[in-house]
Amino acid sequence: MGNCFVSLSQVRSISNVLLASALAGLLWGCASRPTNVLLPVADTSPSSSKVEMLVATTRSRSSNPAQMYTGERGLAPSFAEITVSIPPPSVRKVGEVAWPKKLPSNPATDFAVVQAQELTLETAKGWLSASVRKSPDHSVLVFIHGFNNRFEDAVYRFAQIAKDTDTQSVPILVTWPSRGSALAYGYDRESTNYTRNALELLFQYLARDPQIKEVSILAHSMGNWLALEGLRQMAIRNGGLPAKFKNVMLAAPDVDVDVFRTQIADMGKQHPQFTLFVSQDDRALKVSRRVWGDIPRLGSIDPEQAPYKEDLASNNITVIDLTKVKSGDPLHHGKFASSPQVVQLIGARMAGGQTLTDNRIGLGDTIIHATTGVAAAAGSAAGLVIAAPVAAVDQNSRENLGNHIGALTGSQTSQKSSAGKECVGSATKDCKK
Repeated sequence: MGNCFVSLSQVRSISNVLLASALAGLLWGCASRPTNVLLPVADTSPSSSKVEMLVATTRSRSSNPAQMYTGERGLAPSFAEITVSIPPPSVRKVGEVAWPKKLPSNPATDFAVVQAQELTLETAKGWLSASVRKSPDHSVLVFIHGFNNRFEDAVYRFAQIAKDTDTQSVPILVTWPSRGSALAYGYDRESTNYTRNALELLFQYLARDPQIKEVSILAHSMGNWLALEGLRQMAIRNGGLPAKFKNVMLAAPDVDVDVFRTQIADMGKQHPQFTLFVSQDDRALKVSRRVWGDIPRLGSIDPEQAPYKEDLASNNITVIDLTKVKSGDPLHHGKFASSPQVVQLIGARMAGGQTLTDNRIGLGDTIIHATTGVAAAAGSAAGLVIAAPVAAVDQNSRENLGNHIGALTGSQTSQKSSAGKECVGSATKDCKK
């Protein structure tokens, strides 16, 4: 018989991990704000913007209309349409969710729900069809939230992203049963597995709908596990992924880096354009790494180190390294949304069907110009690092990249400089002299 005793040191080690997880969740959340904020209020602010979204969820329905859905698991997928009012720029900075300080929410100063209605499967299909017809490019943007998110957290965060990216795509929120508790990490992870089949069914429907021309996916944290598993499952069943699945954006993915390698392989070579947002100072992923046997998490790798650099290049995966980008998030786990210059540009471009290596536009140029403030806040031009499988993002941007780095650092750099022509993974390092 094996040793059934657990040493005191082991107990302390487990307790430390749980405590760290709890602290992480408490820091990421906001305990002082009101909860159950989804009860619709009158639309009394003409200057506020509106974001209409379709919700697909495996959460259980709540008897409280201000909550709508709980953190428990529903027996079958449910659907809803929600319209969120977002206050004008004079009272809200890009990247911020303006949570109400008291209820009812005030649309002039707060995020506020002005319409919420549960839908049947058929009425959800009708809502989506009508919305896609009104979309300029007939595209959809699917958002999958991360760990420790209540239903209202997911709704308001996605509304903020949809607004701040200025996307023309139809917003679809996929929300899975998270209890919104720092101590429910295991439950939340199993809830993503519980949701895999439902997500694949949604993906299959989007693939079949002839009105939908492009599908983009944005996932955060633990939501990346669900997104990747749904895509992998679909690829295995169909023998590949549809061409209309254009872009998949993985923000701070809480995914085992070795497992990710196998997931990508299972999807085949004709997978969507993947863009990976990483940050090596992500404190939440450091805790997750300890929980998962000290295996690196995908969202905190150094993309310039072997074997990651070679693996990313061979799979045509673009990496945006946000390690030196400062944000108001103490865990450095939500930079994709709290650093608005980055998500505004990348999200809008990709939701519009363009990738970071599209030679029709100088997208690398736009990234650097759009993030000048971010780089300055970080203290150097290294505030944003682009690691792409082609030199300095794209051909149209290579010459101008060197000049812009020079402008940021106060030095003059010619269009034929090494920074402009021979930097392969980073805007400020690994360049041939």
